[in-house]
Amino acid sequence: MEIEERISAFDALGKFLKEYTGSQNEGFTGQSNEGSIFSGIEDAVKQAQFENPWFTRDNILIALKNISSSLERPKIEKFTQPYTNKLLNQKVPKTIGVVMAGNIPAVGFHDFLCILLAGHRFHGKLSSEDIRLLPAIADLLIRIRPEFGELISFTDKRLRDFNAVIATGSNNSHRYFEYYFAKYPHILRKNRNGAAILTGRETSEELSGFADDIFMFFGKGCRSIAKVYLPEGYDFQLLNEPFSRYNHIFNHHKYRNNYDYYKTIYIIDKIPFIDYGNLLLVESMNMASPVSVLNYEYYKDPANVKNILAGLKDQVQCIVCHDETVSPSVKPGKAQSPELWDYADGVDTMEFLLNL
Repeated sequence: MEIEERISAFDALGKFLKEYTGSQNEGFTGQSNEGSIFSGIEDAVKQAQFENPWFTRDNILIALKNISSSLERPKIEKFTQPYTNKLLNQKVPKTIGVVMAGNIPAVGFHDFLCILLAGHRFHGKLSSEDIRLLPAIADLLIRIRPEFGELISFTDKRLRDFNAVIATGSNNSHRYFEYYFAKYPHILRKNRNGAAILTGRETSEELSGFADDIFMFFGKGCRSIAKVYLPEGYDFQLLNEPFSRYNHIFNHHKYRNNYDYYKTIYIIDKIPFIDYGNLLLVESMNMASPVSVLNYEYYKDPANVKNILAGLKDQVQCIVCHDETVSPSVKPGKAQSPELWDYADGVDTMEFLLNL
């Protein structure tokens, strides 16, 4: 397939996913103008919900909607434009092994997209936390363009017979990755978190977006805000209303168990915290925080925060801030919907793939 054919296929995939996620507002029937083309996705969503309690239907649909938005043709063309010469002069396709995370629904899609756009073969090792969604998306892509059938495979065993590897996991698994994949061209990713800088001048809409960036996917995404920097004297009551939008999250038993556990620990250990009823704020220098907890730290000078985060760049996936002088950063509410060119860990995946 030529690059234009691959772009057209992913554009069509995006349209189907947009139609599927949009149909949820009117009641899903499993049918479209194409017949039962959505039945595979719907079955995968139901199974994923059952197998992983963190994958609620709402969160899965958010993830699929974000994917569909990223696959609009102008965005794919903008994404591929810097690599046009290499894409038009492809070498022999390579097999790329991908070890995928399972922290949020379909989290491995971006690697899947890059590998196939680059003209390589995708060989994925699925996380036990998310074994349904990406294969269902792949099946839909193959229905759109059958040639992809020979370029996509999945396994639940150890990866074998690959030319290069992309692996995402915890800090502990990263040590295994470094040992096992050292002799192959590779991109290896470990734990990262989102950070935010509030100035106290945010609008109600921006604070609402800030809440989305914390609570969406239960805070389990690598772009989820785990740490916020606040100006000294910050009025915490400003967060009451935006955080209350997520009071329903307390109905999720696993989230509530986390909340109850950490609240008990903080009380026993006499660690001060601010309790919003669905989220605990703890003053801490740590970047990572557990589910149901948000770390915060005060600052006097915003410039110092920039320097701190620059020194923690290996721990930070993205920075959320409404202040345009903070760069790179994303606006509140945009942390969980990155553009195609917002590469994980700042590593250019397409450049890596096209240089193999």
